Amino acid sequence: MRVLLLAVLILPLASLAQDRGPLPLPPPRPVPAPVPSPSVRTGPATPAPQAADPDRGTGNPGDEDSAAEPSGWSGSDDLEPAPQAPAGSTDAAAAPGAAGQEDDLAAPTESEVLAPAPDMGLSETIGASRPRGELISGAPLENPDVAVHIVEKKRFADQGRHELTLFPVVPQANGKFTQHYGTGLSYQYHLQENFGLHLSAQYNWYSAESAFNAELIDKVKESALAASSLLVTWGAYAGFEVAPIYGKFAFYEAHLAQFSFVISAGAGVASTRHQLVPEGRNDAGDRTRASFGDTGTRFLGEIGAGFRVQLGDRFALRLEVRDLIYTARVDRVNGCSLQDLDAVITGAAGISGGCNASSFDVGGNRTANLQIARDLVQEPSSDAVNLINFYAGASFLF
Repeated sequence: MRVLLLAVLILPLASLAQDRGPLPLPPPRPVPAPVPSPSVRTGPATPAPQAADPDRGTGNPGDEDSAAEPSGWSGSDDLEPAPQAPAGSTDAAAAPGAAGQEDDLAAPTESEVLAPAPDMGLSETIGASRPRGELISGAPLENPDVAVHIVEKKRFADQGRHELTLFPVVPQANGKFTQHYGTGLSYQYHLQENFGLHLSAQYNWYSAESAFNAELIDKVKESALAASSLLVTWGAYAGFEVAPIYGKFAFYEAHLAQFSFVISAGAGVASTRHQLVPEGRNDAGDRTRASFGDTGTRFLGEIGAGFRVQLGDRFALRLEVRDLIYTARVDRVNGCSLQDLDAVITGAAGISGGCNASSFDVGGNRTANLQIARDLVQEPSSDAVNLINFYAGASFLF
C-alpha cells in the first residue's frame, strides 16, 4: 500500500521534469582578438582564437548550431588550418606583447609629466634654466598643449631719474586774434614711476596780433580787446606731472616701446606785451614796423595733457597740449599809468620815475602809440587769456 502511494507521487514529478528538458547553459562570452605584434616574425603566425558566435545556439545538447569550431582552425568557410608558429620563433610573446603595446599608447600620468629632466637646457619662454615639471598657473611649462601668457614689466624704470626735454617749435593752437611761435625747455624729475615734478620755460621769438585782427583795424578801425590780444613774450612755471595710464607696444616686430598718458599742472609768471600799431606804411609810402607796449609780468597758470613714448633707456618722445592761463588786466604800458600817459600826451610835468616815455617813439607813431596805450589803461579788463600751444619734442633721460 505504501509502495503504491509513493509511485503515485513520484510519477507526476518525473513527467514534469521530462517536459521541461535540461536547463539551458549561459552563452559563452566573446574573447577579443589580440593586437598583432609589430615585430618581424620568422615563421607563420600563431592561430588566433575564435570567439563563439551567439547566433549558433546556446550550447544545449541537441542544438545543431551549438558546435564550436575545432582549435587550431581559422574562421573561413573552407576550414583551412591556420599556420602555426615554430617552437624556436624569435617572436618573444604574442598575447603579452600586445597587452604591453596598449600600455605604451596610454597617456602619461601626472608623476611622469612632473618628473624632472636632468639634461634640461635653457627655456625659450623665460630665458632661464628651470626643472621639468615646474608649474606656471597650475600647468606644466613643457606641455605643448599649454599656452602661457606673460605680462612683462617695464623694461626701464622711471623712478629716481631725470628727464630733459627740448621743444624746438611751439606753435599756438587758438590763434584767432594773436599768433605765437616759440621754443620750450622742460625738466622732469620722476619721484615715482607715475608721478614727478617738472620745471618748464618758454620763449616766444614771434608774438604779434593775427592777420584777422589787423584786417579789423584796417577796414573798420576796430581791434580786439586786451582780453583777447594780450601777448606773451616768455613764461616760466613749475608743477607736477602724473601718468595714470601707461603701457607698451611693438613696432617692426623687433622693437618694444613704452608709452604713457601724462597730465601736468603748474603755476609761474609770464612777461606780456600788447601791440599798439600794426606793421604798415606811412604817408610817404615807407614801410613801418609794428610797435608794442610792455604790459609787465603777471601770474601764469598751466594745465596740459599728452603722450610720452620711451625708446630705449635714454631717449623719449613727447607730444603734448598745454594751456597757459594769465590775466588780461592792463594797469600800465611801458611802466606808465593813466596819469603818466595824460602828462606825456599833454606835455605836463609830474611823470613818475617808472614811466619810460621814450619807448612810445618806436615805429615813428608816437601819438598813435600813446593814444592806444591810454585806451588800454583807461578801460582795464578783468578777463583771462588762454594761450593753447602744441608741444612736440625729444627727451634725454639720465
